[in-house]
Amino acid sequence: MDPDYRDLRDFIELIDRAGELKRVNGAKLAYEIGGITEVAAGLPHCPALLFDGIPGQASGNRVFTNATVGLRRAALALGIDPALPPLEALRAWMERRADLRLIPPEQTSDVPYMENALEDKEVDLWRMPCPIWHPGDGGAYIGSGALVMTRDPESGWVNSSIYRVQVHDAQRVTIQFDHKGRHGAMIARRFWDRGEGCPVAVVCGQDPALFIAGFEYLPEGVAELDFAGAIKQAPVPVHNGPRTGLPIPARAEIVLEGMLLPFPDESLPEGPFGEFTGYYAADRRPAPVMEVSAIYHRNDPILLGSPPLKPPRFHFGLPFRAASLWSDLEAVGVVGIAGVWQHVSQLMTVIALKQCYAGHAKRAALIAAANSYMGRIVVVVDDDVDPSNLADVMWAVTTRAEPSEDVDIVRNAWSSSLDPRISMADRDIGLTSHSKMIIDACIPFQHLADYPKTSALSIEESNAVLARWGSAILP
Repeated sequence: MDPDYRDLRDFIELIDRAGELKRVNGAKLAYEIGGITEVAAGLPHCPALLFDGIPGQASGNRVFTNATVGLRRAALALGIDPALPPLEALRAWMERRADLRLIPPEQTSDVPYMENALEDKEVDLWRMPCPIWHPGDGGAYIGSGALVMTRDPESGWVNSSIYRVQVHDAQRVTIQFDHKGRHGAMIARRFWDRGEGCPVAVVCGQDPALFIAGFEYLPEGVAELDFAGAIKQAPVPVHNGPRTGLPIPARAEIVLEGMLLPFPDESLPEGPFGEFTGYYAADRRPAPVMEVSAIYHRNDPILLGSPPLKPPRFHFGLPFRAASLWSDLEAVGVVGIAGVWQHVSQLMTVIALKQCYAGHAKRAALIAAANSYMGRIVVVVDDDVDPSNLADVMWAVTTRAEPSEDVDIVRNAWSSSLDPRISMADRDIGLTSHSKMIIDACIPFQHLADYPKTSALSIEESNAVLARWGSAILP
């Protein structure tokens, strides 16, 4: 099945029909919308939220959060059967992703985002909903799930990635790239090195396919617009922005156009902002300034909000990067992989495999450890354990792993400046590595034949019970 939506509004209608949406009226932009979003994201069956009647905002201005937090909504966004069990849904996405054919965007004259325009001196960002998501945040963020679009001045490649956007006054925002290796930062630097500002568009209400594409780790030169088209199996309709000429998704809700001024000549103190680790990773620091020369928006615009929240709450109900690890393991010839999953907002990776030889589990773990962004823990379990079920994983850890024999530490491995465990002094000089713990929670290979037999249902048996009796026992 292909995703059944044209834009964010279609997706909201789709999940409303599926019983996945809750409407909230009267919540304030300062802390309340963010607080309700976080509490809802921690519920066993997290709903998507559509905020309306926002104090201080024009009637019809809305905020939509927890868009793809649940498994069912993530599946609907990707065009995957929402009734699949978690691991099967991820397998379906991994297999589909491997066969995706990039589809370039298509120009259109049907441009809802141009229904309203505020230009030059009329620009007033406070007329749009700009939440303060966490009580300790340094200000209001119109961009927590926003797509930031730039065009490489040499190749013409259009990058559209998710970066946070803080509002400083009626006509200025900052864009935080996190580090210099981000594609948006690299493109901006090419303009700045020539003494020029970088034309930029910020899309604050894109559909879920574009949202997912903006988070993907795509190679330099590959356009997220093309990847979103591949997800939807149809070209993304675009219209060139009047100020930047960038191919902006035509059915977006809110669009900011302007210039990202040369950095560090022009900067404003950005942050702090609550990170996906559940901590503040840094105090206020200089960030590039975007002078907003135009705001375009649909009638009754909807801001797509996706603030980082305390784990295990995360942007997506399916761990997409676990699918990439799964593909990587198979690509280098690690056989018998039954599944890969990531818990605690990607900070813990679990691999399930059918052991074929001594050292098989350790080989898989080392490859995963080398490619787990910021993750400190890698666990390997046998194929009778569902890696998506943390309780099952801990059952394997507590009954099959001997701490004195089955735990290894890899030092000086890949991390990030967002890591709260790394000292500020080390972060300031670029020392952003940490150690990774590997837990081999597989039955010892030499005891596969004589290890005590489990009394539990197999994964296949459990899925069969759910298929037959799920309607009787599930909410």
